[in-house]
Amino acid sequence: MKIFHSIQDFSTTKKTILTLGTFDGVHFGHKKILERVLQNTEIDKYESLVLTFFPHPRMVLEEQSNIKLLNTISEKTDLLEKTGIQNLVIHPFDESFSRLTAEEFVTSVLVNQFRIHKIIIGHDHRFGRNRTANIDDLIGFGKQYGFEVEQISVQEINEMSVSSTKIRKAISEGNMILANKYLGYDYFLTGTVFKGKQLGRTIGFPTANIKIQEDYKLIPKNGVYIVKSTINQETVFGIMNIGFNPTVAGDSLSIEIHYFNFNSDLYNQEIVVSILHYIRPEQKFKSVDLLKVQLEKDKNFALAYLN
Repeated sequence: MKIFHSIQDFSTTKKTILTLGTFDGVHFGHKKILERVLQNTEIDKYESLVLTFFPHPRMVLEEQSNIKLLNTISEKTDLLEKTGIQNLVIHPFDESFSRLTAEEFVTSVLVNQFRIHKIIIGHDHRFGRNRTANIDDLIGFGKQYGFEVEQISVQEINEMSVSSTKIRKAISEGNMILANKYLGYDYFLTGTVFKGKQLGRTIGFPTANIKIQEDYKLIPKNGVYIVKSTINQETVFGIMNIGFNPTVAGDSLSIEIHYFNFNSDLYNQEIVVSILHYIRPEQKFKSVDLLKVQLEKDKNFALAYLN
């Protein structure tokens, strides 16, 4: 997949079949649209193209927005690449771009820059300054400027009954089974392992503490989860705690994973942690010994669940 970091960077000698949107999560509903794009580019004379934006438009246009996203920009790029899309344009979204009228967007971006043959979009797509233009306007522009418009019907999208908003809600509530069903893959965190207080080692539960650089990444609610990672081409399972470690008077949010039957040094490595199931909320225990007892229970629960 070719990646372009602005609309102006993109160029092609072929006509394009494209779709556009934020694609947060690259979930089942998104994949329905992306599959249609790919079906249309089976003929060699067209190229597939996805236009997405960073930052998320709500981060720019809503003063009080504290939206958290399902994917970092690099995670989203990886997920889109796996679909087989040929070209990805990640355009910097700012107020100036948001002020383009619908016709300016169509002529300067879709027609002149992207050499559009066909656009495929969801039923509720709106675009242009203040999002005033809708599907009917787009069809009109298509007739005027010579490109096709294909709409994914509300029935098809409703069959999936999925949205990024629904998935964010499920993850915020710790409902990983529902979130993963909607996503079509296990929700994951990408972080770098750093040296923590190493208290886990003293009670037989060494942990990998991870730091997630992107503060806009959605972290599931505090608690204990069953997780898996692929490390050195091997799948390893474990339990992860998200929270403040109240038993040992922790004062900042931490994410730490205890992997089962795993001893390798992971310091400074970037790891991907897929979250399978929520076990319980974070608790404060009267002693570290009682915490150890509970961790054994969590481990046994996880192993039984995985089996």
